[in-house]
Amino acid sequence: MFNMLALFPLQSVVYPEEKLALHIFEERYRQLVDDCIEEGIHFGIPTYLNNKLKYGTEVKLDKLVKKYPDGKSDIICKGIRIFIIKDFHHQYPNKLYAGGEVAFIDNDWETDAVMQEELLRYIHVLYDELAIESPPEFNMPVKSYQVAHKIGLSLEQEYHLLTLVNEKDRLKYLISHLKVTIPVVREMNRAKEVIKMNGHFKNFDPLDFKELEP
Repeated sequence: MFNMLALFPLQSVVYPEEKLALHIFEERYRQLVDDCIEEGIHFGIPTYLNNKLKYGTEVKLDKLVKKYPDGKSDIICKGIRIFIIKDFHHQYPNKLYAGGEVAFIDNDWETDAVMQEELLRYIHVLYDELAIESPPEFNMPVKSYQVAHKIGLSLEQEYHLLTLVNEKDRLKYLISHLKVTIPVVREMNRAKEVIKMNGHFKNFDPLDFKELEP
């Protein structure tokens, strides 16, 4: 059975439990915010990627931060659960904003403490290599969605993570990403040092050639 849900497509990925600040200015989405306030409805934020809309996250209006005289507003939303669009409608019935029939996806939250600790170790290494001042702090137990926007994933990678419905698979995916990313960052750091050394006298360690093969 499918559910009808108001939709607010964005070129961004929103995860369950994530809070997202939005500035609402288009008339159709001003109407959506009014409906959230007056009727208590939720809406979906599907990711617009490669001219397609498929996966997204249902969100609720968590806070109306500011309402402007012209009808614009600043709001904070909170992610609830993931869905897949089965049928997209450019207009929700009798509304200005879009809507669609969606199927909500069961998320398997079973996790693994060893993988969580490994993920945190790699994150700390990444931040050290990047020399980030005042980096985000994550504590055990850590969830994949908590760190996904903080480790250099591309939009495509963030979207792929959204499609993974098993927490262990998500942790594995993020660890694999960091295993690839950290050596690249180190090589970039080395390249920067080489560029800085250009024109300077270099002190090379002498080679004895004892193990040189003919």
